[in-house]
Amino acid sequence: MICFGDYLKDYLEARDISQSEFAIRMGVSQKHMNEILNGKTGITTEMAGNIERLTGINSSFIISIENRRKFEENILKKFGTKENIKKQINERFCINELKKRNWIKFKDETNIIQLCIDLLDFMKIKDFDVIPELEKNALFKKNGEDFDKLTLWIAHCDKITENQNVKNYNRNNFNILIQELKKYAYVTKNYNPIEIQKILNEYGIYFCEEKALPGTKVRGCFKLRGKKPAIYTNKNYCAKDSFYYELFHELGHCKSDYNEAQKKIIFTGSDEQEKRADEFAQELMIPDNVWKELEKDFSEENIRKISAKYEIPLSFIIGRMAKLKIISYRSKLYNTNKLN
Repeated sequence: MICFGDYLKDYLEARDISQSEFAIRMGVSQKHMNEILNGKTGITTEMAGNIERLTGINSSFIISIENRRKFEENILKKFGTKENIKKQINERFCINELKKRNWIKFKDETNIIQLCIDLLDFMKIKDFDVIPELEKNALFKKNGEDFDKLTLWIAHCDKITENQNVKNYNRNNFNILIQELKKYAYVTKNYNPIEIQKILNEYGIYFCEEKALPGTKVRGCFKLRGKKPAIYTNKNYCAKDSFYYELFHELGHCKSDYNEAQKKIIFTGSDEQEKRADEFAQELMIPDNVWKELEKDFSEENIRKISAKYEIPLSFIIGRMAKLKIISYRSKLYNTNKLN
């Protein structure tokens, strides 16, 4: 374990300054100086400033070395040995997957302490004990989700949306946003996340579509960044209607659960919240009155007619038909129109 005392020893030896002499210059006892040099006591900010004045060694460097020493002491106290740290960190945070996706550029993969620091810096948390506290401020059903990996996913989404040019959010413009998204969905084949992002940014909402890490079943989440909403969706949709259903679902949370999101990240809300968000998404995609009209005749000719009449993407209609088992996901109708 490296401590600043090692650097200070080298400095004193190089300049033929005895430890006792330096202790006198610092105004501390020889015992205290010996403890500093051997890493048995911490160095205060005031003491770091005094060492800088006497040696020219930057106090920020001293504090940095001291903080790392304290971090290593604490993490060894928590996990026991470096071997145990490595085992648990790899299990909890799927290091190989992070490297494969290039989410984190680890400074030194052979140094487990540095690897831990890189992980914490990426997640922007002080230590691993913070994660359970973050979990208390998240709404999600404990049905297999791994919150360590969800924390990494959120951190990654936060990072890649940092440079988005997001205007101020105004709830009064919410319905206008919805109409613009519905129009875009109708006139474009498939979906383009970048174009969706631009639309949402224009109305004050951060947006990111990013594949979640293995071991999580997250579809998406809704949170606030300051006063601006943020919607992150899992990039695992093979059909246009699936993507828009999740997007509209999260927008349903934005409409109804904005105040709760000031304190909670919403992965999966209460049964009432989820039902409300689902109904919101379903109504946006195909209004109830239009669906009732469709139920009278599910012929391909009629669904195309309804699609054009109400400017509803064909994929929305055949997607719901497949979900309700009116047609098969393997049918030609579904597979030739799932992106339309």
